[in-house]
Amino acid sequence: MRYKEGFLIQIIIYVSLWLWDEYVGFLMCIVMGAIMTGLLIFSWVVELIEKSKVPNAYFKWMALSIVPPLIVLLAFALLSKGDFYWLI
Repeated sequence: MRYKEGFLIQIIIYVSLWLWDEYVGFLMCIVMGAIMTGLLIFSWVVELIEKSKVPNAYFKWMALSIVPPLIVLLAFALLSKGDFYWLI
């Protein structure tokens, strides 16, 4: 699968979650963004310490996996003007 298709599939999944339930969509975007960021940073640190045979495509996929939840979160926050009534 190419990067564009993977990116669009992730966008579709996160938007579907937001449309199904805002709370679940919000949590999934926050949690998955944090998990992917942590894994990418950990992978980079390990790669700096000891070189591995992990292809560069892994790092590209991981970096690309951080962006869709943030884009969807930002888009829905702008659409709702930041008024998440369920956070109160």
